[in-house]
Amino acid sequence: MAEHRQSRKRRYITWGVAGAAVLAGAGIAAQTSMAATTWPAQKTYTGRAFDTCTAPSAAAMKAWKADGFYGAAAVYIGGKNRGCAQPNLTASWVKTVNTAGWKLIPLYVGAQPPCQTSANPEKLTAATAASLGATDAADAVAKASALGMKTGSPIYLDMEPYDITNTSCNDAVLTYVRSFTKTLRAKTYRAGFYGFSSSSAKAIATATNKTDLPGNLWYALWDKKNTTTTDWPWASTQYTDHSRGHQYMVNSKETRGGYTLTVDRDAWDAPVALVG
Repeated sequence: MAEHRQSRKRRYITWGVAGAAVLAGAGIAAQTSMAATTWPAQKTYTGRAFDTCTAPSAAAMKAWKADGFYGAAAVYIGGKNRGCAQPNLTASWVKTVNTAGWKLIPLYVGAQPPCQTSANPEKLTAATAASLGATDAADAVAKASALGMKTGSPIYLDMEPYDITNTSCNDAVLTYVRSFTKTLRAKTYRAGFYGFSSSSAKAIATATNKTDLPGNLWYALWDKKNTTTTDWPWASTQYTDHSRGHQYMVNSKETRGGYTLTVDRDAWDAPVALVG
């Protein structure tokens, strides 16, 4: 979904700078490691998912569910860098598609790295990383809650590609991510991360200090392989216990039940939203 998180032009520029994240085997325990309240049981979905820029109409979702190919859908719940309007995405829509059997994956497009060359509405800096991480996470929780996605739900932070060999930039990103994650957990929401296997996701998975990094990793690796295991780029002991998503194909134009959508395909074995 080359244009979904940012404009198509912005993402092409971003790609130009680009060439799992908890203690090994810690899995679900790391997602709830901050003792705030009693954590609701995780709701896990394993199977095919899709993500697309604007949440489709309820009618399209019903038709696509009846087709049976996909069982989950990612939705962009907020963030100043979200690259699309969401006329359909309301609490009523969430309730309707959840009742129809869809599992939902909340995605938040937060502040982007200072070393990206694209002009994002919100960029972090070394000085603002911690405070922005906290305020963005609080906003993400407010957005998810308003849509009927309850405590215990995951929120996946979208981080586009950047030059992870730029140490000062990478350190600022990790500070932001840790602050975002810590704030989510304090509000009893699980933390996830979407990034690229060659850059942003790699920064999380290979970080030496694992403190306050997300417990779920959704990696973009466009190899057209519907798996979260055989092409997993890092140690097999990382992100176990249903903590992985894999975006394996982008810009797939598909017609199901009479409705045509352009989507990205995902292999999913990770938490989904708790609704209703």
